[in-house]
Amino acid sequence: MMKLQLTRPIAFIDLETTGVNISTDRIVEIAIVKILTDGTQQVKRKLINPMIPIPKASSDIHGITDEMVKDAPTFKEAANELKQFMDNCDMGGYNSNRFDVPMLIEEFLRIGMEFSIEGRKLVDVQKVFHMMEQRTLSAAYKFYCQKTLEGAHSAAVDASATWEILEAQVERYPQIGATVESIVKFTGEDDIVDFARRFVKDKGVEVFNFGKHKGKPVTQVLKEEPQYYDWMMKGDFAMNTKQKLTEILNRTLVKKT
Repeated sequence: MMKLQLTRPIAFIDLETTGVNISTDRIVEIAIVKILTDGTQQVKRKLINPMIPIPKASSDIHGITDEMVKDAPTFKEAANELKQFMDNCDMGGYNSNRFDVPMLIEEFLRIGMEFSIEGRKLVDVQKVFHMMEQRTLSAAYKFYCQKTLEGAHSAAVDASATWEILEAQVERYPQIGATVESIVKFTGEDDIVDFARRFVKDKGVEVFNFGKHKGKPVTQVLKEEPQYYDWMMKGDFAMNTKQKLTEILNRTLVKKT
């Protein structure tokens, strides 16, 4: 017996894409599982030709290559069928309110087709998960070490508990390795440029991660628009961010001489 009580169908969507930038990336696969009010499931899955190359990094994640989608319909060709399938449905997904739904709406907007979320309920399962399952140090200590953290928020107690948690994680997850280097590599923290994430590395090159220059190499922007450096240095940015920006600028100036 279905536990979820539905007064209208709900369509759970999941997208595979060329990347995670909603304005520039495209859908390469869409799966929709529609649950009717009586619990019956209807499934629709389509590969989509994004009309742009699929980066290898994305193919490595979802397994979809340019070759696999070359004969697939474009989003414009599939849009009407997809829209009709989701007609009169609420929508659900995992992290869908931040990614899948905005990406889907963007694709409809690009082809000039109206896909309104007016009147639809949007259920994001990840949001429920994060709200119900605590992500505190005490909760992690209970989960990994099966012990109650006595004296939480005492710095020494918290730091000691964190060490115990890491020990338990190394034992539980062999894939993260047992060295600091392997764990840092696993979590991706070795590629940090600045801690506010205003810059990130793309193939080893620092690029902007915000604003009008998002995705552009920092060195390129500093050469083409040197006043942008002054704007950032006077702006409300973290000192660490300004420090890294200055380091990149100085490196650029050294290369010129």
